[in-house]
Amino acid sequence: MKKSLLLMSSLAAVVLSGCATQAINGYSAFQPIDLNPQVKAGKLVQKTNSFFVVNDSSSSMSRTYLGSADYKGTKLDVEKDLLNKFNKSIPNIPLSSGVLNFGYGSCLNWSDSQLVQPIEKYSPNSFDAAINSLQCSSGGTPLAEALQTAKQTLGTAPGNIALIVLSDGMGHSSAIPNAEALAEQFGDRLCIYPVWVGNPADTQGRENLEQIAKTSSCGAANDAVDLASAQGVSNFVKQVFFKEGNTGLEADDDQDGVPNSKDKCPDTPRGAIVDRDGCWTFHSLLFDFDSDKIKSSATPAIQNAVHVLKLNPGLTAEIQGHTDGIGSVSYNLKLSERRALSVKRELINQGIEGKRLTTHGFGKSEPVASNDTEEGRAYNRRVTYKRTDR
Repeated sequence: MKKSLLLMSSLAAVVLSGCATQAINGYSAFQPIDLNPQVKAGKLVQKTNSFFVVNDSSSSMSRTYLGSADYKGTKLDVEKDLLNKFNKSIPNIPLSSGVLNFGYGSCLNWSDSQLVQPIEKYSPNSFDAAINSLQCSSGGTPLAEALQTAKQTLGTAPGNIALIVLSDGMGHSSAIPNAEALAEQFGDRLCIYPVWVGNPADTQGRENLEQIAKTSSCGAANDAVDLASAQGVSNFVKQVFFKEGNTGLEADDDQDGVPNSKDKCPDTPRGAIVDRDGCWTFHSLLFDFDSDKIKSSATPAIQNAVHVLKLNPGLTAEIQGHTDGIGSVSYNLKLSERRALSVKRELINQGIEGKRLTTHGFGKSEPVASNDTEEGRAYNRRVTYKRTDR
């Protein structure tokens, strides 16, 4: 009787873990297409500032991939191989990145998702380490829960965001409402790019991922088969990170992705992340309401400022604090000044010389959105960097 119970317990554990299958870390030989010349020539203009990968490591990804002879091993192996090619194909542009793994069982420490890499300054080496950490696949396919986790994490991502979902898509129809909630929260800042890593028997999964892509106005669904070649990966990188450069009719002199006719800050320094007006600004990211304490989630925004100042050693800047319209003029003026000083102190702590930085608080005097809505007020709570070396 005891032996029977032990056997049943063991079988249950195997089922719950999804029969964890180890991944292969060897990648196929790959020579990426160099996109840097097109970026430097202005033929490609950066549109995305952060990307976040949501990777399917459920038990269905342990099955052998049958979609293309260009890939070897399981569907999880294909995901990793594809991410390796993607990583090698990204040109030298300032980015933030993160990676979330989802499934269940022993491969994810018995949770439905695992934050492999939080949103941080992108580097090929750290992203490669995140890919290599995806060691096995097990359990169910809780994409809906993973997107809920992503919703919280993406709040720290600066600028425009690309959400890349790699999966066979099976059992993911329930994730569509969560994708819609993401699109509603982040609006036109968010584009969702699912990549179907499925077999012929998984066509329903492809349809599910296509529906998820449609929840964002700028998203697009892709197939791993089309991303097997260097050209295919290059096209995907361009789709995710770039828009076509100007033709001369819409000049963009500071090459920040905003044409001169719409650019309210036409002298943006190289490497700066800009908002929709072309200004080196971070909206509702550095501070909580009525606070001058920099949030830990603002690390990517601070890192971008440090990166820009180090990339442009002759650059000096005025740090300008702004508030929303709630409260008196005098109170908001002092609050905005304290926020600007907090940012200056943090940049100095990060190795920037204090003599390169000045501060100015504007309070609520210069709104860039309506203070009648929460969204507008959040957009008005911002810190802007204005260069003073010109």
